[in-house]
Amino acid sequence: MSAGTFTPRPGAAPVSRMILAQTALETRMLLRNGEQLLLTVIIPALLLTLFSAVDIVDTGSERSVDFLAPGILALAVMSTAFTGQAIATGFDRRYGVLKRLGASPLPRWALMAAKTLSVLVTEVLQIALLTVIALALGWSPQGSPLSVAALILLGTAAFSGLGLLMAGTLKAEMTLAAANLVFLLLLVGGGVIVPLEKFPDAVRSVLGLLPISALSDGLREVLQHGASLPWGDAAVLAGWAVLGLGAAARLFRWE
Repeated sequence: MSAGTFTPRPGAAPVSRMILAQTALETRMLLRNGEQLLLTVIIPALLLTLFSAVDIVDTGSERSVDFLAPGILALAVMSTAFTGQAIATGFDRRYGVLKRLGASPLPRWALMAAKTLSVLVTEVLQIALLTVIALALGWSPQGSPLSVAALILLGTAAFSGLGLLMAGTLKAEMTLAAANLVFLLLLVGGGVIVPLEKFPDAVRSVLGLLPISALSDGLREVLQHGASLPWGDAAVLAGWAVLGLGAAARLFRWE
């Protein structure tokens, strides 16, 4: 008896195709989640519009939108790469989704790569929307797009590592509470809306080492003042990325 011919040929798809398929799935799930959209799109857009149109925060002689737009872009990165990813991954872990996917032909590292790519796709949509809103409010960005992209990639790596670390070590309910609490605290104390110069010197020196502060200040230096890549802020983000991703890779529990 001759062997039969099967079409399509049975077996696992190439890893690259599996990553793209999982990325598309992760992105669709994120965009269909109303709570995630509130966190990643609606809140940053409302904050940008409200604080740019109403003179609530004293930004000195600078226009409010020029100060706020870079900070809100940093907030959008944090909301997706850290808060959104931590919550989604935490509940995937709780309900056994990660365990089942880990037993599929999709390698675990490829699953993490797909989640990272999904974060990047969402960030592109966020940044495009927020940029259109900021331009409509009179924003005049400066600086190099390459420097902006480098800071956003470093910020994404830093926040992704911290989000995965939280999701892989805490219970899902604890992750939900902690991620939202950190989001609110960093929104207030991370230089997003309130300039760090408004804080006491001792507090400001500590806040300046936070990843959200480094990202918002770095983006502000480039987009508001036309500076080249701010190496100090980039180094802070790179340090958080190494620490977060390294700890997540070592401590992440799939079950």
